[in-house]
Amino acid sequence: MSLMISVSGIRGIFGTDLHPENLTRFAAAYGSWTGGGKVVIGRDSRVTGALCESVVSAALQSVGCDVIKLGVVPTPTVAMGVLRHHADGGIVISASHNPAEWNALKLLNEKSEFLDDAQGREVIKRAEEGSFNYKTYEYTGSEFMDETLSRHHIEAILDQHYIKPEEIRSRKFKVAVDAVNGAGSYIIPELLYELGAAEVVELNCTPDGRFPHNPEPLPEHLEDICHLVKQEQCDLGVVVDPDADRLALVDENGRLFGEEYTIAAASDFMLARKKGPTVVNLSSSRVNEDVAGRHGVTCYRSAVGEINVVKEMQQREAVIGGEGNGGVINPDLHYGRDALAGIAMILQHLADLNTSASAYRDTLPHYEMSKNKIELKGLDPDEVITRLKDHYSGEQLSTVDGLKIDFEEGWVHLRKSNTEPIMRVYSEAADTDRANELARSVMKLISA
Repeated sequence: MSLMISVSGIRGIFGTDLHPENLTRFAAAYGSWTGGGKVVIGRDSRVTGALCESVVSAALQSVGCDVIKLGVVPTPTVAMGVLRHHADGGIVISASHNPAEWNALKLLNEKSEFLDDAQGREVIKRAEEGSFNYKTYEYTGSEFMDETLSRHHIEAILDQHYIKPEEIRSRKFKVAVDAVNGAGSYIIPELLYELGAAEVVELNCTPDGRFPHNPEPLPEHLEDICHLVKQEQCDLGVVVDPDADRLALVDENGRLFGEEYTIAAASDFMLARKKGPTVVNLSSSRVNEDVAGRHGVTCYRSAVGEINVVKEMQQREAVIGGEGNGGVINPDLHYGRDALAGIAMILQHLADLNTSASAYRDTLPHYEMSKNKIELKGLDPDEVITRLKDHYSGEQLSTVDGLKIDFEEGWVHLRKSNTEPIMRVYSEAADTDRANELARSVMKLISA
């Protein structure tokens, strides 16, 4: 494994691919790119987080940046901090859903959005060329700690006119939380009580960075929370990844909603209160069109990647958006995935509908996904896409990001990976067998 470099930052295993030298280079490059401005930094709970924070802060100060440290906070809290401090950018020190040995720098601009392609490439260029604006001693930056941002984040959610804690309180919800010992360990239980939950049952809410299971919130990693919800007779279970920007839900029977249904449920809630377009990426479930259709609005599709969803949301003036990996983007707060915002909307939705989590989930159309990959082994991805476009010319096609083929009974989306020599092939249909069949038919043509 080598250091993974993309327009949104750098990522690697600490001590091998990721180390103080490349942390310094990228932080100094980013700080120089901001013009030596004000930068907010926050981190998840990983064991190497404090060390990385010290290196990054020193590098930023060396190019004249004033650093505002937030400590261990969710990624969306860092985004809120950029806005609150009118900062020139922000750095999140988190490898998101990667295992504990990983860490990363994720870079935000002055709008609290992840860097777009042009911005990211400029930072990468500076890092590669060593184009750093180091300052002499009298012009180096300062550093101070802001411990109020978690509270600010919670209050901003509570201030939304459609979030009504007194109504949630009347339902006396008992909610289980699995924060995977990450950055959501303290703030999510606090938010739930502030929202009006009667009782919060905590699982893995010690932010020591020692993840008790694979931190990606996928079904195969969440047996404990599903069992806990049933054992403790909870009304809902909520699960987040280490930096709390992705949200998975568990109903009162210990059944997972499926990450794809987090954004669908949040959209259903928002569209009942505010009409307007929605946006998800091309690999997200068709249930999002179904929900939008119920409310008489359009669901638009973007390329995969949070910043691509954000740009499309802004262009369409969308009222809600996100990604099928459990990432809810509520522009009333900020343009970024936010598990805390998602939790508030889901609880309020269940309170408004006066229904259980399982009964609500059953009102949504059911789909199954199949996720596959093909090693390129000399294949030209552009040639593959051209060939498949010709073959499926009678179907509805999108080439916004790779190729998506919409059939009447489902879809297949294939795109080249940005990090591996593979093509990802995702498909969806009403049942697993049909989703697999659609994927196999396309993969057979790719390999032909």
